[in-house]
Amino acid sequence: MGVHDAAQWLLPAWVRTCLGAGATASPSEIEYVGERLLARWSEPGRHFHNTRHLADVLAHVDELAEEAHEPELVRLAAWYHGAVFDAAERASFAHRGGEDERASAALARLELGELGLPQRAVDRVAELVTALARHTPMPGDDDCAVLCDADLAMLAAEPQRYKAYLTALRAEYAHIPVEDFVRARIAILRRLQERARLFASPLGHGWEEPARQNVDAELQRLEKELLTLEAEHELAAGRETTSAAEADEQPADGSSPASPGSTPSLS
Repeated sequence: MGVHDAAQWLLPAWVRTCLGAGATASPSEIEYVGERLLARWSEPGRHFHNTRHLADVLAHVDELAEEAHEPELVRLAAWYHGAVFDAAERASFAHRGGEDERASAALARLELGELGLPQRAVDRVAELVTALARHTPMPGDDDCAVLCDADLAMLAAEPQRYKAYLTALRAEYAHIPVEDFVRARIAILRRLQERARLFASPLGHGWEEPARQNVDAELQRLEKELLTLEAEHELAAGRETTSAAEADEQPADGSSPASPGSTPSLS
């Protein structure tokens, strides 16, 4: 989904959301900022964290909106939650998945402030974006719970779509060696498994079981893949050791070493 395809419905939704949140700028000014945001979401290399993911998160916010106190601010936070993204750093996947919540929150403060939103609303959107670095809403923060659940909702996707999600995610981090990626993903999945609940909002609880099934199945597959990779490395290391030992036994003149108890041929 490119920026032009996404703009067909996302841009009008963006304008409505900003106006509903109290923006005083003109619709054309708001639309211009929205176009720049969509351009960010459409940057090359965004195989998963792209406009399709943005649309999915916004759709899931709509599903949970009745539980939010300020749904328009939650929607704005969804727009900005992955606005700044960089998968180039090898450690990014293991630590923050390429999404820079701090920089995205700063961008939200700048642009929403320029659009004339009330300062309290700007601060709240930035706070919600920053909270996604933990995906652990504070008790009683229903808006944060809705946003976190909407962002994690892909975990509960039907198997075929979940598989497509994993393919896109791997493509996004194709520069990371396979074993590094597998280890990082295993660490993420284990942290998810350890959580008492994956979804914090009451309506999000319905996603719990399918998400657990997807996480468990992926973790089992990756643990097997890691064992295979480790075995391959051990085999390769053994071959290198054998080759090095054989090279050490080779005589300095390049001739083949004599077998024990034999006499080198003089012919």
